[in-house]
Amino acid sequence: MKAICLTCTLKRSPEESSAASLSEVVMSALREQGVETDEIRLVDHQIDPGVVSEAVSEGDEWPQVRERILAAEILVVATPTWLGQPSSVSKRALERMDAFLSETREDGETPVAYNRVAGVVVVGNEDGAHHCISEISGALVDIGYTVPGQAWTYWNKGPGPGDEVWLTTDEREWSITTGRTAANNLLAVARALQAWPMPAPAS
Repeated sequence: MKAICLTCTLKRSPEESSAASLSEVVMSALREQGVETDEIRLVDHQIDPGVVSEAVSEGDEWPQVRERILAAEILVVATPTWLGQPSSVSKRALERMDAFLSETREDGETPVAYNRVAGVVVVGNEDGAHHCISEISGALVDIGYTVPGQAWTYWNKGPGPGDEVWLTTDEREWSITTGRTAANNLLAVARALQAWPMPAPAS
């Protein structure tokens, strides 16, 4: 079993990222249960606008990112909240994943995203986490992923300006326990889908 996290922070490496930090709670919990994990900080790569799997221009790294996404049964999308919205980086990734809708597995019938699960991690200095979770989860369901119940965690400072400082606050315990629950639920449903795969769509 393999899991990948698409970290959709606006901060390039090696700058510290709250989205990366909180998503690591989920990923480490998965590793504890024997899952191999991968992580891509998308802003470190050239990902062109588009809705295709092929490179849009010379230097477009989406094909390599796509290959790593499809090597995993579990997908976690981690995003900050800006203006109550998921980051532009997360939206670009979802737009490129739109191509999955017309791509199939080896049988030529089953969509490539079928029998894979997905969850969401959100951080921010403002409210809007549930909106971000809904936006990303809804898109991933459209693409074909299965999103288990409570397959998410978040930390928000609350209304108004302020730093993203979830690791320095006394209010982080809920985010951590919820993240570990998300990992458990993602793995349970991923294992169930391995044993009882979803059939190809009706023709």
